Amino acid sequence: MMEHIGGLDVARIREDFPILARMVGDHPLVYLDSAATSHKPRQVIDAESDFYANHNANAHRGLYLLGEEATQLYEDARAKLARFLGAPSPDTIVFTRGVTESLNLVAQGWGRKFLRGGDEVLLTEMEHHSNIVPWQMTAAVTGATLKYIPLTDDGQLDLSDLGSLLTERTKILAVTGMSNALGTITPLRQLIESAHAVGAIVLVDAAQLAPHHAIDVQELDVDLLGFTGHKMLGPTASGGLYGKAEILDAMDPMLGGGEMIHEVFKDHSTFKPIPHKFEGGTMPIAQEIGLGAAVDYLQALGMDAVRAHEEEITRYALDRLLDAGATIYGPKDVSIRGGAVSFWYKDVHPHDLATILNEDGIAIRAGHHCAQLVMRRFDTPATARASFYVYNTKEEVDVLVESLAKAEAIFI
Repeated sequence: MMEHIGGLDVARIREDFPILARMVGDHPLVYLDSAATSHKPRQVIDAESDFYANHNANAHRGLYLLGEEATQLYEDARAKLARFLGAPSPDTIVFTRGVTESLNLVAQGWGRKFLRGGDEVLLTEMEHHSNIVPWQMTAAVTGATLKYIPLTDDGQLDLSDLGSLLTERTKILAVTGMSNALGTITPLRQLIESAHAVGAIVLVDAAQLAPHHAIDVQELDVDLLGFTGHKMLGPTASGGLYGKAEILDAMDPMLGGGEMIHEVFKDHSTFKPIPHKFEGGTMPIAQEIGLGAAVDYLQALGMDAVRAHEEEITRYALDRLLDAGATIYGPKDVSIRGGAVSFWYKDVHPHDLATILNEDGIAIRAGHHCAQLVMRRFDTPATARASFYVYNTKEEVDVLVESLAKAEAIFI
């Protein structure tokens, strides 16, 4: 019988996810790749489907009934996300297709406008490529320099030399809230305070953090924060960027086109107020409405309970994997890590391991996880990664560990 974990009734939750009834061959699906994308509950699927079936129109365009309904549903979703993140106003939430677009929006709309030669952008060695490549592109055209906070042997940020890395030349600190490759939770409050002390602003990649932890952007005093819908039970192509109003006001839009303009002349254009100046063209309306439904679902569970579940199942997984002989990358203390557990199992390459596990219906990630700096830091070409969310059980961890022995028998 499936257990309650961290206050969540996992058996009841699983009933909301149609895909979890799937079989992979003769085996029930054991989905352990939520750090890549989470599954969607019926409530989210129904919200998106209902929009297309009953309200489909372009938001902020039509004065007819369907157009007004589409606009209202779209803006309701924005308001839900503002409350979910503790934002002061829905106007501080810009809809994007996810964190990658959000980070690019900041790198282009803020970075290319305000960075100059001699300025520095401070990143960390645990960043996803989405929070490295846009800054490399921006540095190439502005003359700014990229610097990196290194990692300790247990996968935490090495802040021992932060004073020399974070200086008056630092204009922005761009940092993940939780590593997708190591599970490490970064000390955001300390980093934000330190950055602000030298006059820098802070951009947080919350792709992994937002699905698992309560976030209050005002309490953190974070300047900019990107989030991805499909990792927090929402549809793909949903997500957004929170920004302090004065920073968003100062930024340039990344996309020019319909709806984001106020007036267009032959030689220049003026733009709408935030957030709409960043939302050019037809937006992923149904997807953002679906994300609003995902926020409703998570808030009904309670983010404290979501986090408690994550800690309990991650602790269980770490214990089982270590007992089985796996090498774990990242912190072992679940109070400072999330549920993305990267490991190497004996002498079995992660790609081979993932292939064998799939035969038992187990879905894990194998590769560099778009974090090649992390792989180089720990001198490994790849890792296997099992990542957990609200619908995972300890029984599924047991199935994973049992299947590891099968892979060992084949390859060793």
